[in-house]
Amino acid sequence: MDDADRGRLAPALRQLRLAESPFGAAPALALVLFLGPVLSGLLGTALPAVGWLPALGGTALSLEPWRQLLAATELPRAVALTLVTGILSTALALLAAVLLLAGLHARPALRLLRPCLLPLLAVPHLAVAIGLAFLLAPSGWPWRLLATLVGWDQPPDIATVNDPHGLALTLGLAVKETPFFLLALLAAGQQVDAPRQLRLARSLGYGPGEAWLKVLLPQLLPQIRLPVLAVLAYGLSVVDMALVLGPSTPPPLAPLLWRWFNDPDLAMRFPAAAGGVLLLALLASTTLATHAVASVVAVRLRPPLLAGPRPSCEPWLRAGGSIAALMTVGLGLASLVMLLAWAFAGRWTFPMLLPESWTLATLAQALPGLGRPLGTTLLLAALSSAVALVLVVLSVEHEALAGRRQATRVLRLAYLPLLVPQIAFLFGLAVLLAWLGLDGTAAGVAWAHLVFVLPYVLLMLRDPWLALDARYARTARSLGHAPLAVLMRVKLPLLLRPILLATAVGMAVSVAQYLPTLFAGGGRVATLATETLALATGGDRRRAAVAGLAMALIPLAALAIAVAVPAWLGRHRAGLRR
Repeated sequence: MDDADRGRLAPALRQLRLAESPFGAAPALALVLFLGPVLSGLLGTALPAVGWLPALGGTALSLEPWRQLLAATELPRAVALTLVTGILSTALALLAAVLLLAGLHARPALRLLRPCLLPLLAVPHLAVAIGLAFLLAPSGWPWRLLATLVGWDQPPDIATVNDPHGLALTLGLAVKETPFFLLALLAAGQQVDAPRQLRLARSLGYGPGEAWLKVLLPQLLPQIRLPVLAVLAYGLSVVDMALVLGPSTPPPLAPLLWRWFNDPDLAMRFPAAAGGVLLLALLASTTLATHAVASVVAVRLRPPLLAGPRPSCEPWLRAGGSIAALMTVGLGLASLVMLLAWAFAGRWTFPMLLPESWTLATLAQALPGLGRPLGTTLLLAALSSAVALVLVVLSVEHEALAGRRQATRVLRLAYLPLLVPQIAFLFGLAVLLAWLGLDGTAAGVAWAHLVFVLPYVLLMLRDPWLALDARYARTARSLGHAPLAVLMRVKLPLLLRPILLATAVGMAVSVAQYLPTLFAGGGRVATLATETLALATGGDRRRAAVAGLAMALIPLAALAIAVAVPAWLGRHRAGLRR
């Protein structure tokens, strides 16, 4: 068969593969389950923003919500804090990831750091924020060490947490998002054959750091545009970390809007909805401005990239990579150790570096109150992750059967919840759940969690699934097995490790959901996220540390299972023996 015959038969073969796929309904079902709540939520927020909410007496379109919003004295400062913390934290996290890879990619230090990236990514933002608040507070370890050196007997009177400029919040967001950017850059490097290109650059006289910076980085940045936009959207709309680390007089825009949504005066829902639309507009304008700045920077950096080797920059890159690793990965790990220390600390006076005694009393007192939220958290995480996994597996298997060029556009829309501020559509989602009679129920909260879990499961599973050698499936089909049998008996065992990792990440995302739980649950469904934040803002460090530690242990345990189970099942395979 020549090329012309193959070209004529290709459309028929693609249609045959598509017709044989029994999973064609999965992408449409996924579309309804995640895109429906987002679109209805945006509509349910946009209508009250122009005065239409019959349940609260808004029966006519009006600009009065916008007048109330613009008249709020806290608004200018809240908007400024939102833009500064969101943009600066995203830029710092991306810069730290770039410096770390450029300076340390050829050194043993990166091999030591890589096992820490996925655990740091899995730990919820709130748990890291609480540990970082304990670490940066005037009674934290850095100040205790300084007090030991200079002879202080009292903590310094400095606002290191909840500072009015949002510096602690910016640092916390940067620390939490740097591992995400590192993993995104490492994954993108596999698409461009990074080792071969680095060897070629080294043969032309470039140092290891300069080769990575000048040869790989321009190719990797376009591939991580989606992660950058997702981190920017989260930084502009974060609530739980802002309540722990950020200022409160006034807070950034998202916590301010959340305060208005919870106001006893129900009329405040109208300016709060207008603020949600404003936050969405801020994200859109920031995204466009970022794209414009990136285009200008790319043009300006072209001459230095083409200027040839500059060996003198290698020491600076190594120093920058070491500082970035210390300030991000180091602080992230130190915050988790701080949680562990406060959870078991007895008497701990300043300036002692370690507690005078260790005790299980706090654990014994806190666990009974956390038992029910812990069970609810596990139930919601398991339910939302299981539904997301089934939908993603069936959708990507349909895509694999239909061929890469017939990729379903529905799957691309799955990332929309990551690019839209939560506060901008969760109020409308709560209205939808109330209309369906699901508000305040575990099913409604699980649905709200699914909206955010499904994109991450898809992000983790799609590329490994489509990268699996198609000859396995073709061989099984040639032996007479149906597509469902091939999926169950061939692909699922071969892809067990990425499936379990995707499930672990989905559970981590579900455990971390604070706003969706409150909006969908109406305050009647308590999870570890809601209880932990209540304890963190209540002043009891030990109980807050226990709750934060419980939040961190669930995704870490799921991640450990995802790594251990495939290794245990494959321990007798000949290909894995040394």
